[in-house]
Amino acid sequence: MAQQPARHRIGILGAGNIFGRYVEGLRTFPELEVVRVADVEEARAKQAASEYAIPAWGGADELLGDDAVEIVINITPPRFHAKTVIAALEAGKHVYVEKPIAATVEEAREVLEAAAAGGKLLGSAPDTFLGSAVQTARQAIDTGLIGEPVGATAFVRSSRAETWHPDPRAFYGPGGGPVLDMGPYYLAALVNCLGPVRQVSAATRIGAKTRKVTSPERVVDEVTVEVPTHASAVLTFASGAIGTTLMSFDVWDTELPRIEIYGTEGTLALPNPNFFDGDVRIKRHQDEDWRVLTPVTELFGAVNTPEQHRRGLGVRDLAGAIDGGPHRANPQFAFHTLEVLASFETAQRENRVVQLRSSCERPEPRYAH
Repeated sequence: MAQQPARHRIGILGAGNIFGRYVEGLRTFPELEVVRVADVEEARAKQAASEYAIPAWGGADELLGDDAVEIVINITPPRFHAKTVIAALEAGKHVYVEKPIAATVEEAREVLEAAAAGGKLLGSAPDTFLGSAVQTARQAIDTGLIGEPVGATAFVRSSRAETWHPDPRAFYGPGGGPVLDMGPYYLAALVNCLGPVRQVSAATRIGAKTRKVTSPERVVDEVTVEVPTHASAVLTFASGAIGTTLMSFDVWDTELPRIEIYGTEGTLALPNPNFFDGDVRIKRHQDEDWRVLTPVTELFGAVNTPEQHRRGLGVRDLAGAIDGGPHRANPQFAFHTLEVLASFETAQRENRVVQLRSSCERPEPRYAH
């Protein structure tokens, strides 16, 4: 008789905009079960529990005190990440936290220290680099299809959050902005493919200082911008590859690619790294046309459908690590990506090239179907 997969019981802290995306994604994995939801507004937690048939709901203290909860998924706003992650770790829970791992590098160091002291595993978004798209690009690089990687470009355009999010203030406050909101997806893809970054030079600025909110269910009419909304940076990877990035909430319309990686023998074009799957195209120097590479691992969801908005592959990665498997979306990887992105503002403020203090291993690939 085949052994049944181990079940890992999960409590979700935060019942906001992406709560449903996590529940829907987690339900694709039979070994994962959501048993509780908590929110600072308990009425919202109750509503979420009712909508998704989750057996228990309440406040954060009840979640952390629930012995049935083994893993806490933290989807609170970034400014609360450090405090709530540390509390969950100290309560004896494994934790998976939305990106960024903390709002600042200093807070992130405290989070990593708490994880090391408590002996519990900590995982962090983004996990989209675990999907078929970035994994396919990674294999193409590792097998030499484009030769030696020389450079890369990454372009973050505005998600237009003020047009669809009921309360987009977090996008324009501490821990937000294009660099820390969307940048982690792009940088995680690049670090997974090219390895850690050694140094950063950058320039940043605020575009429009206030943003009109037009979401139909908005709770605020206007947002005051507190963080840079337009940033350009040059990243020098430890491998010697050079990355050029543009991350902006002021670029609404563009024909720029999402990510391209250039090698001595060809080029890779990657799809939106905010999604798990999509076409990875390659054109080697001798090719007349681009061709689409066959995905090297299973799809998380159907391409060009709402399934690509689901979340949870990183939680599955954490659960697998609890069972003794590789931990790819690990805290060292998340910390390094945060330090790189935080260096954009340091480079601007101090008018210098920033040498990175941290590094990380390239996560183990996911190649098999």
